Amino acid sequence: MRHPSRAAKAVLVAAALPLALTACSSATGTSSSSATATKPSKDPNAGLLTGAQLKKTLAPASFFAAGFAVDPKGERDSGATYTAPSSAPAAKPDCTLLGGTSWISITGDAGVSFAQNDYVSKNTSEDIAQEVDTFRGTTSATVMANLKKAVAACASYTDSDTHTKVKVTGADTPGLGDAAYTITLTNSAWQNGSTLIAAQSGTDIVTVMSTDGHDNGAATAKKLTARIVTSLKGEHAHA
Repeated sequence: MRHPSRAAKAVLVAAALPLALTACSSATGTSSSSATATKPSKDPNAGLLTGAQLKKTLAPASFFAAGFAVDPKGERDSGATYTAPSSAPAAKPDCTLLGGTSWISITGDAGVSFAQNDYVSKNTSEDIAQEVDTFRGTTSATVMANLKKAVAACASYTDSDTHTKVKVTGADTPGLGDAAYTITLTNSAWQNGSTLIAAQSGTDIVTVMSTDGHDNGAATAKKLTARIVTSLKGEHAHA
């Protein structure tokens, strides 16, 4: 190993003194700029779609059969900003919520953005509703789990219009997004039943409701869900 000369050692010692003084200065209270710099906090909504973006993924009027028109009262979205998420699953779910267009609220979970609308047939009064809700992190999977628990606790409920019993059944549905669950509502007092489908696609949950057709609205509900899931993937790709 090569050793430095005595002169070189002197230079090295002299050069080390300012460094030592600087270190002491930092230790006695004068912090360096790197020590005071703070890392920017990660945006919890990074990569999530806003309500304005989700609105574009909903099926347009051209998707629906002749006679269907959007109901202005059911057309809503969260706009260009995000809202604070919340989760408050009820010990005993309100099963009557399954009879509404925003039936996903039965889980007690609220996301950071959403978009929804409702199409009604002026000829038959059949109803088709579509909604997308966005959640942070892995919450969308939790929402799906909470939905299954709620449906399991809702074998039936009383229809407020006919005051008759509505039978509720649910089943996992392959081929729609990352995971999907189909709920069928039937009542002997109704002309046709209702099909509800929830499909998870990444951080988004697609929910539809259909009474269209003579199959409890099943075919239309599945077709609409698939259409929205595909649109969501395209919107994320361009976001």
